[in-house]
Amino acid sequence: MLGIREQVCGFGRGLRRNHACAVEADPTLGTRRLARPDILAIGARGAGERQRSDRHRGRRRRDQRSPPTHARARNTESARGHLTGANLGTLNVVTGNTTGLKPSQKHALERVYRRRLRPAEVASAELAAYLCQLSREIERQVGILVGRRGEIEHVFVGDASRINLPEIGRIRAGRGRFRGLRLVHTHLRNEPLTRDDLVDLALLRLDLVAAIGVWPDGRPADLHVAHLLPPVEGGEPWRLLPTEPFFRSTVDAAAIIEALEEEFDRVAPAAVATDRRDRALLVVVDVRRPSRTLGAPRPAASSDQPGRVAELRELCRTAGVRVMGVMEQRRPDADPKYLIGRGKLEEVLIRAMQLDANVLIFDPDLTPVQAHAIADFTDLRVIDRTMLILDIFAQRAKSRDGKLQVELAQLRYRLPRLHEKNTMMSRLTGGIGGRGPGETKLEENRRRARERIHRLEKEIDRFGQQRAGRRSERTRRGLPIVAIVGYTNAGKSTLLNTLTRSDVLAEDKLFATLDPTTRRLRLPREQDIIIADTVGFIRDLPLDLARAFRATLEELDEADVLLHVVDAADPAREQQTAAVETILADLGLGETRRILVMNKVDLLPEDERARIGGTDGGLPVVPISAQDGATTAPLLEAIEAALYSAGIVTPRLAGDDGAESLPS
Repeated sequence: MLGIREQVCGFGRGLRRNHACAVEADPTLGTRRLARPDILAIGARGAGERQRSDRHRGRRRRDQRSPPTHARARNTESARGHLTGANLGTLNVVTGNTTGLKPSQKHALERVYRRRLRPAEVASAELAAYLCQLSREIERQVGILVGRRGEIEHVFVGDASRINLPEIGRIRAGRGRFRGLRLVHTHLRNEPLTRDDLVDLALLRLDLVAAIGVWPDGRPADLHVAHLLPPVEGGEPWRLLPTEPFFRSTVDAAAIIEALEEEFDRVAPAAVATDRRDRALLVVVDVRRPSRTLGAPRPAASSDQPGRVAELRELCRTAGVRVMGVMEQRRPDADPKYLIGRGKLEEVLIRAMQLDANVLIFDPDLTPVQAHAIADFTDLRVIDRTMLILDIFAQRAKSRDGKLQVELAQLRYRLPRLHEKNTMMSRLTGGIGGRGPGETKLEENRRRARERIHRLEKEIDRFGQQRAGRRSERTRRGLPIVAIVGYTNAGKSTLLNTLTRSDVLAEDKLFATLDPTTRRLRLPREQDIIIADTVGFIRDLPLDLARAFRATLEELDEADVLLHVVDAADPAREQQTAAVETILADLGLGETRRILVMNKVDLLPEDERARIGGTDGGLPVVPISAQDGATTAPLLEAIEAALYSAGIVTPRLAGDDGAESLPS
């Protein structure tokens, strides 16, 4: 009980009274309230008048009815709920590991809020001595968050080796901005700044972080300080200042912060303000063994890490995503929760904040558990390679059939990844036997997704029956079918345009063509054939994606000869060729006659170009340049030879002269 005196001016005849008021702590509210004042009358009333007044107040108190117990409890809980969301610094609340502290020690920690610092000080000598002495007494780390005006915003307690910061809002306070707070805490063994200290500095974008070592007698020892650095390719995101004794420190916190803000503004990319594209940080992981998690996707079989990075960059370029940076990791096994482990994920998040990236793109694919955990940890959008490919498909699909196939693939992919954010949108049912939470929003979304998948499958089957009718008509006319297959962006559509003088869309992008296209072509010996262009393949093609596009790949089932187009100028052409051959084998087309077409040979050196030809693995190899029609004559002869060697004899249709569009 702490007594204070307050002088109050009366009215009427100018009577002056002194009120003695008592201030006591209310443990239910965590604040201080005034107790009943004992009124001391001076000059105006005698002792008898004072006694009568006291007796009158006593009778009035006895006559008053006290509120019910449940009402008092409700008022107390209401006050507690009102203060829960308030600013901790305003309430002078000490957070963290306060269990087991004496009341006097808690009061000593609360008194830290009364202190103020000059803007240039990391910590004043008096405050440092007070924190160190208190930290040694409780044998726990003590930390404070200081604003730029010198006010103590938060006081918190850790254990002997680490400290946990209080909740101060979202991780990203603002793009390119500092938090406006500096972290100062004690280290009982005078150890330097830890990895956790530096990660907090980067993730929370603090002005700086400082650790004050503590001698065994409770005096301040050394001062360890670190601050952030502007993003530099391959550089550390922070800088550790030289360690020096606290009482000899010359660190000017205000000057450091001012210089840092100027430097960050100077190196900030000006194009980000006007570029509305997504900014992505690519995370490519080479997992040697598959994850033990049930349902985990198969890891990438290719060990060509540079080729995988280049392909992911090309996918981003096709999708209209701006690549801000790439991070790579090689692991013997996939982490079941974060794929790359928590420590590496912290590095990824720090790098993403440095580069101002708003999306993380992973290769290989993530499980639903991994995707949710990474998104919750980083507070960024997280997609994987399959989702990126599906986004490209959604942009490229033009026909009704193609759009339905893309939607079906997206729904199948997202169905197991639907995540319930909260339970506020649960649907409630009423009536006897139906009370309580009913169908949640998550269950409703999953049900609707399954219903939509069922409707899409039926509609795609209907389109498939129509295509089957058109194929049977072509078969009845006795025209052999040659299908163009190959890795995406290998030049398949360009070859189709050159051979048939068509104008099918052909771009230097991945998956420029999704819908199958068929044309009629006359060979040199007056033999008419049907030549079909199909969607491009890619390594590690997800099974769900291939199943959704089975209608597109149905053209391959009826093909008599397959033209496997390879980008001869691509450094990863061997891996791409192997990936396409694997997909063809999985589709049951491993026994179909194939011709290996080496495209873009005009981009190769003369000596390497001369070595292309002959056979490769029993397949005839034909070098061409799809943009130059003069180089395609050997290819037409190879197609004729393959058809005649297979015993496929078709009569020449009179009146046909050249290329002609056929229904796809």
